[in-house]
Amino acid sequence: MAFGPPAMGYDRAITVFSPDGKLYQVEYAAENIKKGWTTIALKTKDFGVLLAEKRRIAPLIDMETIVKVYLIDTHIGASFAGLAADGRVLVDYARNTAMQYRFIYDEPADIEYVVKAVCDIKQLYTQHAGVRPFGVSLIFLGADKKGVQLLKTEINGYYFSYLGIAMGAGEQAATEYLEKNYRSDLSRDEAVELALKALRASTEGALRPELVEIGVVSLEDKVFRKLTHDEISKYITSSGVNK
Repeated sequence: MAFGPPAMGYDRAITVFSPDGKLYQVEYAAENIKKGWTTIALKTKDFGVLLAEKRRIAPLIDMETIVKVYLIDTHIGASFAGLAADGRVLVDYARNTAMQYRFIYDEPADIEYVVKAVCDIKQLYTQHAGVRPFGVSLIFLGADKKGVQLLKTEINGYYFSYLGIAMGAGEQAATEYLEKNYRSDLSRDEAVELALKALRASTEGALRPELVEIGVVSLEDKVFRKLTHDEISKYITSSGVNK
């Protein structure tokens, strides 16, 4: 009987650890995020910006039907990189969690409460046989009684809070740009322009309003809203990213 290499078989089930303590299917799922469309977010003391890239995946596709920035509740927005179908399911789950909290307690849910609920589901799918991990990471941005919150969920069900974060195909270049240019005292306009410049640093072509989605949140009114096509166009022009 022929035998394969020593590591062979450790990636066939999510419940099996390799000798070096890894769950290979979790690591494989993480590779999906690196192929996703670039998503960038940053926060200051009073504002938050969530920006997502859109790509024309077919010549005749209606770009208006592609959504990359989602409204979870009036005060929370989210985007994802990785398998779009997995992301859609988790976005719906986050919406349902926020809705149930508001219905029971008659107040908006804390952003971390919603993120933790999503991560609990993601973690469950790393420990049961017959399932696979969700191949998607999500960024949640919102404002609650704790202030402006920016959190990213990991494949394994863990989550971190960030001042600025990028994920997807342009993660490395966008992160490097954010690290060099981020300031905690940015105004909302400066934060939006910084996010656009970080996206431009990670892409080759010029930025166009129909290929970018932007959501913003303010601590003053605790409302997350998506910018219109005209607003995005003005920010692209004022930031000078296409020069």
